[in-house]
Amino acid sequence: MELNQISSNIIKAAIQIHKELGPGLLESVYQACMIIELEQIGLTVEAEKECPIRYRGQEISDHGFRLDVLVEDTVIVELKSVNAIKDVHKKQLLTYLRLMQKPLGLLINFNQALLKDGIVRIINSTK
Repeated sequence: MELNQISSNIIKAAIQIHKELGPGLLESVYQACMIIELEQIGLTVEAEKECPIRYRGQEISDHGFRLDVLVEDTVIVELKSVNAIKDVHKKQLLTYLRLMQKPLGLLINFNQALLKDGIVRIINSTK
């Protein structure tokens, strides 16, 4: 499946969840719902995928991070339920993209009246 189509399907799933549940819930609730929605449309989804950290050729496994959702082994989806997306959230996703060598990330903040105002698309330009 093409990258833009995957991205579009992820956004449609998020909008459906937001329509049904609204803002104000915990990220973990939205994550569980995203997994259900994405799997129902036939996408491969990994939740809490480990993101290892490597430094000077050595893996620092005890301090790795976990991605909220990885879709089709291509798109990283970072979910938030915060008042506003900050630059640090965008930089966090960009770091994940670089560490995992993935081309595209979506930062989705469900704590918005209109979900479209809470979606940021980030491209890994080093890919």
